[in-house]
Amino acid sequence: MYKITIVGSGNVGATIAYTLTTAGIASEIVMIDINNRRSVGEALDIRQGTPFCHPCKIYAGSYSDAIDSDIVVITSGMARKADQSRLDLAQANVDVLKSITPEILRYAPYATYVIVSNPVDILTYTFSKYSGLPDRQVIGSGTILDTARLRSRISEYYAVNQQNVHAYVLGEHGDSSFIPWSIANISNVPIEQYGDCLINKEARIEDFDKKDIEEYVRRSGAEVISRKGATFYAVSMSVAHICKCLLSGIDTTLTVSTMLHGEYGISDVCLSLLNIVGNTGAHSKVMLPLNSDELRALHHSAETLKNTIKQITI
Repeated sequence: MYKITIVGSGNVGATIAYTLTTAGIASEIVMIDINNRRSVGEALDIRQGTPFCHPCKIYAGSYSDAIDSDIVVITSGMARKADQSRLDLAQANVDVLKSITPEILRYAPYATYVIVSNPVDILTYTFSKYSGLPDRQVIGSGTILDTARLRSRISEYYAVNQQNVHAYVLGEHGDSSFIPWSIANISNVPIEQYGDCLINKEARIEDFDKKDIEEYVRRSGAEVISRKGATFYAVSMSVAHICKCLLSGIDTTLTVSTMLHGEYGISDVCLSLLNIVGNTGAHSKVMLPLNSDELRALHHSAETLKNTIKQITI
C-alpha cells in the first residue's frame, strides 16, 4: 500500500496521476494544485475509471493531505513563454519551488521527492539545497526521458525490442546533454557492430547514423510541442517508472538527476548520471567507463548548469 502525492495538476501532473493509477503503482494518490477546482476535476475523472483497473484512492487535497506519503512528485511551474529567456524561466520556477518546499516538507519530511518541473536540473539543485534533505531523497527526472527517446530511435533502426537497447543520455536535461556512444550496445554487442553481426541483413532498416539519432533526441520535445502544444505522455510514463523503481524491492539503474560530490571530478551541481534507485531512494551511482571526449562533454554540461545557477537567486 503506497501513497504518492503530486504537486501540480496541469497536463503533466494529471497524466502522471492517470498513469500511476492504471499501472497499479499506488493505492492512494493526492493531487495538490493552487487551482483546486482543476485538481478536483482531474481526480474525479480518473477515479471514475478505477473500477476497470487497480483499486486506488485518488483525490484532490491540500498540503496536509500529503502526510505519510512515500513519494512526492513535483510538477508545478510555468511553461516558457515566447518572449521569455531560459534564465527568466529558471528564476520564475525556482521561486515557485521555493514557495512549495516548506509547505510540503512540513507534512512529508520522509518522502522521496521526484522533481519533474523544468529546468529540472536547476530545480533539483534548488530543492536539494533549500530542503536540506539527504541526497538519496531528492531525484530529478533528468535525462530518463531523453534516454527513452534514444533507445526508441535506435530500436527503429533494427526493428528490435527497445528493452534490448542499452544506451544512455547523460548530463543536463537540455542542450548540453550528450550520448556516451562508447558504452552503447544492443544485447551486449557494441552499437556500431550490431548491424554487421546480423545474419539477416534485411533486418537493418537503414544505415546507422549517430548524428541523426542525436538530432532526433534533441528535437523530440520541440517536435511534439509544435504538433500538439505540450509533451506529457512520455514524461508521465517515465516518472511512473521512477516511482515503480522507488517502491520496488529490487534496485534499478536509471539516468536521473542527483547531486554530485566529486564524481568524475564534478561537485555541487545536479545532473544525470547512471544512478541506482530502489526503496531507499537514489542511493548510489554507477561510474561508467567514459572516454576522454565523453568526460569533456560531461564537464561542459556541468559548467553550463553551474553558470545558470550563478545567475539565479536560490
